Amino acid sequence: MPPTAPHTPTVLLAEDDRAIRNALERALTLEGYRVTAVADGVEALAQVHRSRPDVLVLDVMMPGIDGLQVCRVLRAEGDRTPVLILTALVETADRIEGLDAGADDYVVKPFDVEEVFARLRALLRRVPPVPSVSAGPPAQETHPPRTPPGAPEAPDGRPGVPEAGRFVGAAGLRMDPRARRAWRGRRELELTRTEFELLELLLRNAGVVLDHSTIYDRIWGYDFGPGSKNLAVYVGYLRRKLDEPGAPQLIHTVRGVGYVLRED
Repeated sequence: MPPTAPHTPTVLLAEDDRAIRNALERALTLEGYRVTAVADGVEALAQVHRSRPDVLVLDVMMPGIDGLQVCRVLRAEGDRTPVLILTALVETADRIEGLDAGADDYVVKPFDVEEVFARLRALLRRVPPVPSVSAGPPAQETHPPRTPPGAPEAPDGRPGVPEAGRFVGAAGLRMDPRARRAWRGRRELELTRTEFELLELLLRNAGVVLDHSTIYDRIWGYDFGPGSKNLAVYVGYLRRKLDEPGAPQLIHTVRGVGYVLRED
């Protein structure tokens, strides 16, 4: 068998200072990393959900969602990707806050780029290697169990396996939480992990107005406060995927309170 090509570590860098971001991106690239650089926490979260990197480098002081908030969101989602924090805050309490947020290590600004490299190498050594898939006998073809007469169909029209409580539905939406699939009518929705969990929360509480704090706590495990736009951003993502021309809007804003899913 030909030798396996070495894995090129991927780094997501989030830094709002353009000069620092560009300089660190160049240095990391020359060091052999594949780098994606963004300027704020919202874009950092969106990028992680699109393609999880091997390690994150997050600046603390970013507008909107800062580096510690990004770290809290990821940890609340169960994402254990190593996080290196860049900070100009040198007090012990600040460092403790970063570690409590779920960060794995930190570098104090101004920093020597060689120290960043060393800390990244140390973080990547802690990550267990992805197990290789060994060649084995071809898998036997399997067939789904035949659905008994009168059993419900899956939302895509194919025979469904009758399991109590398998699907959650309301307002023309159906979800299969175990399979992480969702449909509006017969159209399957392509949702990120956070979008799916947000829609599931709204669907299970259809007709009930959920306040911002409740949604933040259930989805992210942390309330970003009244000034955060994080929830509004994800509601916007969901609406664009749910809404159809001529069909009623499903997610409604209750000004000053939160959101509710209902079909008006």
